[in-house]
Amino acid sequence: FFYTSATLTIAFTSADTALLLFLAMPMLTVGGILFLITNLQIGNLFGKHRLTIITLYNGAFDSSSAVFLIIKLLYEQDVSLRASFIFLSVCSVWHVGRTFLLMPRGHIPYPLPPNYSYGLCFGNSTIKEEKKTAEHENVELQSKEFLSPKEEIPGPGQQQKPRSFWSCAFSRRFAWHLVWLSVIQLCHYLFIGTFNSLLSNLASGDRVLVSTYTNAFAITQFFGVLCAPWNGLLMDKLKEKYQKEAQKTGSSTLAAALFSAVPSLALTSLLCLGFALCASVPILPLQYATFILQVICRSFLYGGNAAFLTLAFPPEHFGKLLGLMMALSAIVSLLQFPIFTLIKGPLQNDPLYVNVMLVLATLLTLVHPFLVYRECQPRKESPSAIA
Repeated sequence: FFYTSATLTIAFTSADTALLLFLAMPMLTVGGILFLITNLQIGNLFGKHRLTIITLYNGAFDSSSAVFLIIKLLYEQDVSLRASFIFLSVCSVWHVGRTFLLMPRGHIPYPLPPNYSYGLCFGNSTIKEEKKTAEHENVELQSKEFLSPKEEIPGPGQQQKPRSFWSCAFSRRFAWHLVWLSVIQLCHYLFIGTFNSLLSNLASGDRVLVSTYTNAFAITQFFGVLCAPWNGLLMDKLKEKYQKEAQKTGSSTLAAALFSAVPSLALTSLLCLGFALCASVPILPLQYATFILQVICRSFLYGGNAAFLTLAFPPEHFGKLLGLMMALSAIVSLLQFPIFTLIKGPLQNDPLYVNVMLVLATLLTLVHPFLVYRECQPRKESPSAIA
């Protein structure tokens, strides 16, 4: 609804009604992120390939920015912006139909109960009975999934105390993951915000050359959907490997699953470091490397963010934690505006000092995978220490 309303509003906005864009853009943003979050649960249907599917969805969401390259090229061929945005609005009808016909009324559980089905169902009594059975079986499956062989299973009349949402939100693990996401995301936003002025300075104001590099940057954005699944595939393979080793040694399978996120977190930080360094060097052809590193890093960032939350916290809190993480990181991203003012004002369009600070901040993000690595180490010997 938000997405369709936003694209229709943009379609019928003119110079006299340009203020409507201040309404349309927040709706477009909210609609897009809600669409992503509600669809990430589809990864639960794919078992051991769950993280690959989650990162694939994030990559597709990331690559959607390439749509505006298509709109730009069509506009240059005399196709009006109104026609393009009306077409986008019509395409959203498919998503409305898919939501009502394929998506379940509630969330998709993980691990999946036996004989789980979704989509159109007939007969209220059947739906209620299947729901009760699925919930009961899912509780048993979750207890097997998130308890290690050495952990104490509650006896008769005892109930294991579930971890609350707020205990997850105020944990050190969540806080450092927020720092990791916020810093890398801020680097990307600052790059995109200063992109046009950066190219203009490096190209000495040559508009044709700037347009060529702009098109090249837009084309690279499409490849996010191809890059992101590799991150999920890496995590899935490592998770399967470490959990098999944990079962053989009798150590914590949950710690083994969390340990599989360490290479992904570290690799994303290193990609951001390379991206920030390339963007800081005032050589125009080098910006092709900047574009490539930027799209790979960003596709790894958002896919890795969602995948980490599924591994590090109870599945019943995934949606709330992801929403909170995205909201808090968006607040941190507001720092881009005073930084823009600093570059345009006191620094006189020289972003050198800002780039140095970004490189140092990116180095700080490497603390997060290191702490996760340290956190997992004692658990291999002491499963009862699981937070």
